[in-house]
Parts: sequence; C-alpha cells; structure tokens
Amino acid sequence: MRPGRVVLAATPLGDVADASARLGAALASAPVIAAEDTRRVRRLCADLGVTPSGRIVSFFDANESSRVPSLLDALREGEDVLVVTDAGMPSVSDPGYRLVIAAVDADLPVTVLPGPSAVTAALAVSGLPVDRFCFEGFLPRRPGERRRALAALAGEPRTLVFFEAPHRLAAALSDLAAAFGADRAAVVCRELTKTYEEVRRGPLAELATWAEEGVRGEITLVVGGAPAVASTAGPAELAAAVAEREAAGQPRKEAIAEVAVSHGRPKREVFDAVVAAKR
Repeated sequence: MRPGRVVLAATPLGDVADASARLGAALASAPVIAAEDTRRVRRLCADLGVTPSGRIVSFFDANESSRVPSLLDALREGEDVLVVTDAGMPSVSDPGYRLVIAAVDADLPVTVLPGPSAVTAALAVSGLPVDRFCFEGFLPRRPGERRRALAALAGEPRTLVFFEAPHRLAAALSDLAAAFGADRAAVVCRELTKTYEEVRRGPLAELATWAEEGVRGEITLVVGGAPAVASTAGPAELAAAVAEREAAGQPRKEAIAEVAVSHGRPKREVFDAVVAAKR
C-alpha cells in the first residue's frame, strides 16, 4: 500500500482571492487536514466554496508534538495529511516542522503546495536588496535576550527579515536602532494583502518613534544589511588571502570575488594585487 504524503499548503495572508485552485482542490479532497485553527480553515473552505470530505484536526504549537504520532499513523495507512496554518507557509515560524522531520525520519513522503508567504511578500515590496537575505523569525520576547540576539546580527551583510508582534514592535525597533545604528534602513510591512495594508519605510530610529503611537495587525519587518567596511589590508595581504583560497581548491575568480567582499574592496583592486604578487 502506498503511504500517504504530508502536504504543506500555503494559505492566503489576508485576501482569499490569493488562494490557488490547487489549494481549494486539496482542502476538498484531503483525507486529513491538520489545521492551526480549525475554525479558520472551515471559514477558508466556505470562502472558497469547497466542502472538506476528510476530517479536520487541530494542529498548533501547544499540541504539535503530541499530535505527530497519530498523523504518522494516518500516513502509514495511506492517508494524505494536508497541513495548513492561519496564513502563509506551514513550518515557517508556524506549526508543521515537527511533522516534516518525523515524516522524513520515517521515510514517508513530504511535498509542498506553494503559495503566499509573508517573508517573500515583504522582501519584494521593501525596496531593500533581495539578492541575498536571511530570515530570523520572531525576536526573543525578553529585552535582554533580544538585545543579545541583535548584537550578534549587527554585522550581518544580508537583508534581514523578522516577524514581530504589534505590541512589541516599538521596543524591537528601538533595540534594532541601538544595535544596528539609528540610520539603518528598514521597512515595516503591516497587514500585507489586507484592507488596511501599510508599508512604512525609513531609518530604524524614525520607525521606532512612529511605532510608539501603537500599531495593530500582522507585522513583517525587513532591515537592510550591514554596510561593507573596507579593511586596511595591503596588496600583499589581499594576494595572500586569494592564494590561501586557491590552495584549498577554489577557482581564482571566485577567490578574488570572496576576498573583495570580505575586505570591502573592489574586485579590480584585489585582482591587481594578485597580478602584482605574481611578478
């Protein structure tokens, strides 16, 4: 007998029209729907005009671990398990990850039904560099832990994406400004795709002042990466850094590019240093 599959299905962030035809079909036909909020998924089904034929079980943070064994049993019996959260992609700061790991460990298939994601939606509209980014999820709730976490990220060159609760946004932005610098560019994306969607851009300190008035809704925060700081390494040191990478098997072109980035120097300058060292 073919085992069932875990199907991670993205749900709309707010506008139900963003739901795909595949999501509607999956909700209608899945033998088991594991839902973060059973009331919300029933409302989503009603909005999409579909009637679930399978059973709907609750699957949220507090019961995720205890629910996994019964869901694995369903998979072994050939039943697909459709995982949905309140909005966006399951397992991305939402329930689903524990089931995925358990299914993988049990050699049971896992697939994805792609769709809306607050992370990529916020990145796309932010106006900040998106060629390289990292997602940090929710910041720690306790101020001391949050400040230590941000201090460790202050030098991260990639664009950063966070989720944050509205009642903690002002404190988080203030701590970000202290750790990253008041002028670091950032974007607060509030209620994406919903009626009161708002995208507010500005320096961290300015956004922190704005947020003190109180903010409501679902928040995704995008923060620019740390600017490159040019090193004081001379030509000989730059050439030696390239040579070390080449000795480890890296092609010269890639080695030059990496050294340029790590030292905050133009690639041409590093190339010239390598050429000079060969003479």
